[in-house]
Amino acid sequence: MKKLRFICVLFLIVNLTVSGQNENAFPVQVQVENGGIEGNYNTHNGIQTYFGIPFAKPPVGELRWKAPQPLDNWEGIKETKAFGPRPMQTMVFGDMKSRSKGVSEDCLYLNVWTPTNRNTKDLPVLVYFFGGGNVAGDASEPRYDGESMAKKGMVVVTTNYRLNIFGFFTHAELSAESPYKASGNYGVLDQNAALKWVQKNIAAFGGDPKKVTIAGESAGSIGVSMQMASPLSKDLIAGAIGESGAGINPTMSPISLEDGEKAGAVFIEKAGIDSFDDFRKLSTREIYEIYNASKRFGFPVVIDNYFLPKTLPEIFEAKEQAQVPLLLGWNSAEIPGMAFTQGPYTKENFVNKVKEAYPKKYEEVLALYPHANDNEIVLSATAMASDRFISYSTWKWFDLHRKNSKQAVYRYLYSKLRPPLANQNLTSGLAGGTIEKSSDAPEMPKAVGAPHACEIEYCMGNLHLVDDYAWTADDYKVSKDMQNYFANFIKTGNPNQSDLPNWEAAKAKDNTPPVLVIDTESKLIKAENDARYEFLDKAYEN
Repeated sequence: MKKLRFICVLFLIVNLTVSGQNENAFPVQVQVENGGIEGNYNTHNGIQTYFGIPFAKPPVGELRWKAPQPLDNWEGIKETKAFGPRPMQTMVFGDMKSRSKGVSEDCLYLNVWTPTNRNTKDLPVLVYFFGGGNVAGDASEPRYDGESMAKKGMVVVTTNYRLNIFGFFTHAELSAESPYKASGNYGVLDQNAALKWVQKNIAAFGGDPKKVTIAGESAGSIGVSMQMASPLSKDLIAGAIGESGAGINPTMSPISLEDGEKAGAVFIEKAGIDSFDDFRKLSTREIYEIYNASKRFGFPVVIDNYFLPKTLPEIFEAKEQAQVPLLLGWNSAEIPGMAFTQGPYTKENFVNKVKEAYPKKYEEVLALYPHANDNEIVLSATAMASDRFISYSTWKWFDLHRKNSKQAVYRYLYSKLRPPLANQNLTSGLAGGTIEKSSDAPEMPKAVGAPHACEIEYCMGNLHLVDDYAWTADDYKVSKDMQNYFANFIKTGNPNQSDLPNWEAAKAKDNTPPVLVIDTESKLIKAENDARYEFLDKAYEN
């Protein structure tokens, strides 16, 4: 009898736990191209969610290192109520937070949030690509959650794509067997496959396939720039948003297919494996461990004459990119200045590092980056590190599109300083979020601006899902304003609304184009530092 009571109590606990997870929802079904799926309809907020929807065959076995393949149809109803596994990766950025169920090569799943009801149709669509250097991250992270944006009247999609060696490995034997005679680029081809899925299926969720805006941050923004440039994707989108990053030298720019194939051959040789056939037969675990032991930071995108026929500057200058409105920008302190100085913030050290980096042009550079006192040195070192890391490449994307398109281009500078950490035993991480503070770690310098990735939870309206920081009323105000700008752009191609500071589009020949400084009190200014980017443009020969 006691055993029976124990079983009954256990059964009750399990059922309460399951029902508690979806206590405000009832199941809803829709029909997509390959079969029926079942998600949840939240009665408290009116948002329907479908998590872990497959958009291509699992890239495993014979499909590893191949372009994503179309799904087979399935019988019955597939339950899509939990995030699919995230792509294979190690903890490169220890501060990333995932809600997915595990890590797997079988990772090609996307998620949908929709406010639609039975009479709704033709809503604008946002497709968001996560960041993480093409080596880490996934579409389930709370900061990318689509509910808040869906409440603005749009369908939101976040999608996984293959990463690191599983997503970007290039080799001559893979190229030889490919129908398009190239290899690599599987991660960006996965993004393209997700966009194709959206075109075929988003109407089932109330979305309009003619109103798809793609967005992303860091590597996700680089993905947006490449999808704009790719002949495979440029006709699948109606707008683009880039947050800190473009695939333009020196930021994760593509290399030649030949160089990519050579890098793949060298990688296998250094791993001590005799042949490519032996390498491709290895298990997920073995490839994962070999890649991690190599200490590589991923593999580059290649110019494969399929996804990418040329470099991005070449494509944009030929006006062959997607001719769509573009909203983009970067943060005021993307990376600490010590990434450039590699030592203390002193005038002597800063000048010496500039001379090392630009031995023939150092006087010109020093004139562009003021360094007369301690404060100027900190600010200029931060600017130099940030420009060389990611700000310049994003500026170049901006400059290319405004000069080679008749579509509106809006530029921002995100400047809101982060509030204090909620837990002082933690420290801010590079990719957003926090990590444990090491007892022997040097004290981080005082923030002089907004760091890389910090704007994501603001523009997506997700401060309430990120508990790392002690958010203030000012933070929620910035988030509200930034989210409204982004939502307006997604809906209309124009970010403006009457109760926000006016945001002017940039003109092609304007030497001081308008820049919206996003802060507690946002304001439109004329670009103040574009001479730095003009100099770097010549230095990088883009």
